Amino acid sequence: MSFEVIKPGILSTLQDWGRYGYQHIGLTTGGPMDEHAFCWANWLLENEMNMAQIEITWGKLILKAHEPTIIALTGADLKAKLNDQYISPWTTYNISKGDILSFDSPVQGLRAYLAVLGGFNVKDSLGSIATIVREHIGGLANGEPLKEGDLIPFSPSSENHLKRVPKWAIPDYGAPLSLGVMLGYQQDSFSKTALDTFFSTQYEVSQNIDRMGYRLTGTPISGALNGIISEGIAYGSIQVPQDGQPIILMKDRQTIGGYPKLGCLSALGASRLAQRAPGTSVSFFPMEIEQAEAERYLFDQVVLG
Repeated sequence: MSFEVIKPGILSTLQDWGRYGYQHIGLTTGGPMDEHAFCWANWLLENEMNMAQIEITWGKLILKAHEPTIIALTGADLKAKLNDQYISPWTTYNISKGDILSFDSPVQGLRAYLAVLGGFNVKDSLGSIATIVREHIGGLANGEPLKEGDLIPFSPSSENHLKRVPKWAIPDYGAPLSLGVMLGYQQDSFSKTALDTFFSTQYEVSQNIDRMGYRLTGTPISGALNGIISEGIAYGSIQVPQDGQPIILMKDRQTIGGYPKLGCLSALGASRLAQRAPGTSVSFFPMEIEQAEAERYLFDQVVLG
């Protein structure tokens, strides 16, 4: 009643919606880097939205099914195969006992999400299955990524459940990326020239990216503050260190930080960034919080019902 990990891939982790209520003791939230793809995967299977999935980063994961089930695959195209047949993301597939699921390197996007009908049956840690390697919490054991020989349990099912995400909801991860930024209370420490530079510059995703943050490279921006007293940090915050190169904080971010923050992406905006590999160009535009709230409201109405 499980998937066996034949090869663990570059970075494959179990993630649910995240671990909330513990940032005051230094535990970050974790959770899916791409909430859009994660939510649609559970939607395809009519799962509860918090049911855990496998987040597959960069591919190379190979799984063997020990029982039948139905899977949903969303997010990046990692040249997935079911046995010897290529399969596309954003749809469901029936899995039989003995089937082999494999993932290669990315064609488009960076992270794929694999959900099973009814979710994976994994014990939670402090109310969540979310894997946070740095903090040794979540996943199958002690925050470890999936490794060869791991068994990921689920409840078997022989149902026929074929469903596909609507075409209008499937992102194009190769399209130009422009993200809305809600300016924060520290915006006054950045001059009009610095803000104009930020919003008119094409930045590039650097090689220095992970689940903690995305470092960008481009025209430096500077502010009046070289540092601040460390304070709590929100998902999607845009820190500006002394070198003037923005850092966008992601799901496994530290809980506090001492760099001034220009503003913040929305969760859906950060999800779009999470699918972009090093070398991708990204630009920004000012966005009011009401616009972000409206976008989220519409998304939740469609996906969460």
